[in-house]
Amino acid sequence: MIKGSERREADYPVDKIFLDRWSPRAMSGEEMAEGELMALFEAARWAPSSYNNQPWRILYARRGTENWPQFFGLLVGGNQAWAKDAAALLLFVSKTTFDFNGETYPTHSFDTGAAWENLALQATLKGYVVHGMQGFDYERARAELRIPEGFRVEAMAAVGRPGKAEDLPEGLREREAPSPRKKLAEIVCEGKFRF
Repeated sequence: MIKGSERREADYPVDKIFLDRWSPRAMSGEEMAEGELMALFEAARWAPSSYNNQPWRILYARRGTENWPQFFGLLVGGNQAWAKDAAALLLFVSKTTFDFNGETYPTHSFDTGAAWENLALQATLKGYVVHGMQGFDYERARAELRIPEGFRVEAMAAVGRPGKAEDLPEGLREREAPSPRKKLAEIVCEGKFRF
């Protein structure tokens, strides 16, 4: 598998993990021990959150288990074409209110995103690849997985050991490389909004 740091270059010094983490689609099809997956969830657990509310909830299905077909069936066809070789499929959900007072939690998605990033970085450190997805049926996920009101369905992710790009469907093979990022001047400015 290509390491992101082999193709990407930071403009300012950052740890190599930020360059190495990217979103491959090629996965080996190997199963994943539950303990290995729990280690990724443990990393997510330690993400920061407003008032320490920890709004994220992660539902999952491991390959070869009774839950796999249901999670896999939520994906759009384009994602099923490659995610069939994942070791696990995850669904990220966030609680939209604070636990301590029931009020609206404005940063529930932001905080859940921090948990996702912790999980993705831990996976990279452990030799796994993770690919986040919005290509799935949100309403079916809510209904079939019994997600109650007060929770927002955020995203899905596929996790697995790296596979071979040549095993991907033809249209995805050439896309199987770390993507570049916008320059800092395009995403950061001091003072008022100037983009």
